[in-house]
Amino acid sequence: MVTAYLTAFALGLGGSLHCLGMCGPLALALPAGREASRLRRAMARLAYNLGRTVTYAFMGLFAGSLGQLLHLGGVQRWVSIFLGVLLISTLFITSEHMPRWVFKTFYRPVQRGLGKMLKREGMGGFFQIGLLNGLLPCGLVYAALAMASVQQGPLQGAGFMAVFGLGTVPMMFAISMGGLTLRSPRFQPVLQYLLPALTLIAGIFLILRGLSLGIPYLSPDFSGGGCCPTEF
Repeated sequence: MVTAYLTAFALGLGGSLHCLGMCGPLALALPAGREASRLRRAMARLAYNLGRTVTYAFMGLFAGSLGQLLHLGGVQRWVSIFLGVLLISTLFITSEHMPRWVFKTFYRPVQRGLGKMLKREGMGGFFQIGLLNGLLPCGLVYAALAMASVQQGPLQGAGFMAVFGLGTVPMMFAISMGGLTLRSPRFQPVLQYLLPALTLIAGIFLILRGLSLGIPYLSPDFSGGGCCPTEF
């Protein structure tokens, strides 16, 4: 599991530049609290990031549970290949190809809730904003969830997503504290190509894992049976 957690942290840390363009505006819109000390502002923003991480962990719990059920049913390998192909196929799909009801159903309720919570201040308010923020549609999170679903079980899936969330904290914390400029020209090429690259890597990993080639850590052999894979 050490390899899995290192992978999760690297995915979160490396992919967090994507957060610069997606969740960055929300992080900057957090209640200013300019009259508060810098320490209090920092603690509030840490509570916001903790909320996001908790949501990711619960999502990972469900993803790991589903993956374990599929493994017991003997179909996890094929699901892993399917998820890999699906992730790679999303590189050729833009938001214009998505039906509008998807955004109305999944995005707008969260957006409205965030609009109300952004008026709150205090540690609890920031934590709740983070909880909802974790539900916003995000390709990077979906890629991480796909990888969490092929872990050894629910707790491992939750741990994978929690570590992934922690990997995104440094970038999001710096944004919320005003330490990064969202429109900086130096970030634009990175933002344009980073998420597709990470999505492609995650998709290839899932396909290789499903092929069960007997490569330690990358594509372990599942032909021996058993409840759950013992290698990442």
